[in-house]
Amino acid sequence: MKNVFKFVLFIVLISIASSCSKSDDPVATPIRDYATQYGTDIEAIKTYLKTHKLPAGLNPNTMQHIDFEVVPELDATSIWGSNATTPNSNVLQLQVEKDDITYTVYYLQLQQGSGTNSKSPCNYDGVLSAYEGQLLDGTVFDSNFFPQSFLNLGGTIRGWSEVFPKFKSGSYTSNPDGSVAYSNFGAGIMFLPSGLGYYAGLSADIPSYSPLIFSFKLYEVQRVDNDGDGIYSFQEDINGDGYIRDNDTTYEDDTDHDGTPDAFDVDDDADATLTKEEIKYTLLGNTYYYPFNGAAVDDLSTPQDETKGIPSCGASPDYTSPSRLRKHLDNSCH
Repeated sequence: MKNVFKFVLFIVLISIASSCSKSDDPVATPIRDYATQYGTDIEAIKTYLKTHKLPAGLNPNTMQHIDFEVVPELDATSIWGSNATTPNSNVLQLQVEKDDITYTVYYLQLQQGSGTNSKSPCNYDGVLSAYEGQLLDGTVFDSNFFPQSFLNLGGTIRGWSEVFPKFKSGSYTSNPDGSVAYSNFGAGIMFLPSGLGYYAGLSADIPSYSPLIFSFKLYEVQRVDNDGDGIYSFQEDINGDGYIRDNDTTYEDDTDHDGTPDAFDVDDDADATLTKEEIKYTLLGNTYYYPFNGAAVDDLSTPQDETKGIPSCGASPDYTSPSRLRKHLDNSCH
């Protein structure tokens, strides 16, 4: 767990190092060019995939440490397969924009996750995940097989926040001894270029510019309201792609185009009224917040109508149409 958050420490150390004069650090080396390093990393990852296979009998439900087995390059049993240019269909790919580079991430979806009430995290949700991190030479640098706390994907390395939304959580039951048993969870393996990991990070466990391998299980998802406006961040994913983005060209998750996605904007429509003030109402002297979409059935034991989602504006507001413009996103509504 300790290494997942070391990226923040790396930024601080780099800032300190860059402020030193040449006399302070006569042997300082400049940070490598991102594009050049990515070219080296992706070739190393491809070579690894072409010369290694998963161990026989690997069970995603019980896997912990994985000993990848060496095979001849492009052997039919390798993770990549026998085609020199195109990997097996089970080797999935993601394209990630960062550092003015389009990174390719290869990952394996051993099982997507199909538990009761299973759900995928957005890239700023919390995840309860068992995992192990390895270098390409097999060195294990981090592991947590029995997680006790959630990790916010917004505070982890970029590779994690890109891959985890492709998986779903599972089911769990509580045992008489107080332990928890998980089942039907998502499980996979990701192969990350260093630019989506720790890059030139200073760590005794991870050499600078190291591509990384993470095997993981997604037990549970914790929905997070990152801006405290009363709406979960995954519900502020406007285009519904599973990722909260800040794109100053398309503004896909930024209603008022102010450069801050709605998930981090306390006034989503820039009408000078806080979002959390626009999604509440008073009934019988009590203040309630609208459920985002509304419940399927009203709870008659309460004075609140749980079927009502956040309404649109107007004399006859619409509470339930999926296409409605909710009042906190309409700057003509106060």
